[in-house]
Amino acid sequence: MNIKITADSTCDLSPQQLQEHNITLARLTVVKGGASFVDGETITPADIFAHVAAGGDLCSTTALNIDEYRSLFSRYAGEYDGVIHINIGAGFSSCYQNACIASEEFPNVRVIDSRNLSTGQGHVVLEACRLAKTCGSLDEIAQRLREFAPRVEASFLLDRLDYMVKGGRCSSVLALGANLLNLKPCIEVRDGKMVVVRKYRGSYAKCLAAYVKDRLDGREDIVRDELFLTYTPISDECLGAVKSAIDRYGHFRTLYETHAGCTVSCHCGPGTLGVLFVRK
Repeated sequence: MNIKITADSTCDLSPQQLQEHNITLARLTVVKGGASFVDGETITPADIFAHVAAGGDLCSTTALNIDEYRSLFSRYAGEYDGVIHINIGAGFSSCYQNACIASEEFPNVRVIDSRNLSTGQGHVVLEACRLAKTCGSLDEIAQRLREFAPRVEASFLLDRLDYMVKGGRCSSVLALGANLLNLKPCIEVRDGKMVVVRKYRGSYAKCLAAYVKDRLDGREDIVRDELFLTYTPISDECLGAVKSAIDRYGHFRTLYETHAGCTVSCHCGPGTLGVLFVRK
């Protein structure tokens, strides 16, 4: 079968990966200063950070509507035997719901809830690319992806909390206490939602190294094939500490290093870093 893979732009795959696997993105809208921009095309994370640093309000993202998904599917449903679209998790956005409604008009389109975001979603997209080469039917691919998605483990460590405060996800009082104690929260995706699972204390480089160790060291339930190291702008010292920890505790066959896109940037800010992988 000749299968086309599409995905929401929130998957944070690199340009090289998108080109290699012929993946087409459905790009969300980013709202900055009351104006709308196209994720990854007319706005970048650097634009978001500059806007907030200059005193601007936090930027936000807007889901694709039904008509936009309908347009995407109509472009490829006739050209390919089938289309597999992977959405950002339904717990984070109405993208999945809108894509499902749009897909009802196309018998050869299957929509998958990644239950994740950033390269947690990206793991599901790459798995779809692999399955498209080996599976005999769209329904088989869809079923296997729905079984695969809950096995993706995604987490991020945050260097600062002002973005979370502005976004209403953390009170200014809690943020002040965390800043005074030099605490760095670890956010994990669980059951399609983000939750704080641990707080680290000390220099950020030290916190990051401890975070990677906690995520990877001594675990027997990890598939050691692929690891995504995904981050917003971060210092060379911190990145070096993370890579040293991955070398020590990771032992993955392939390491993908990617930059977090506009969605993570809008909500988490600079200095955010995550290691994302698949459990057995």
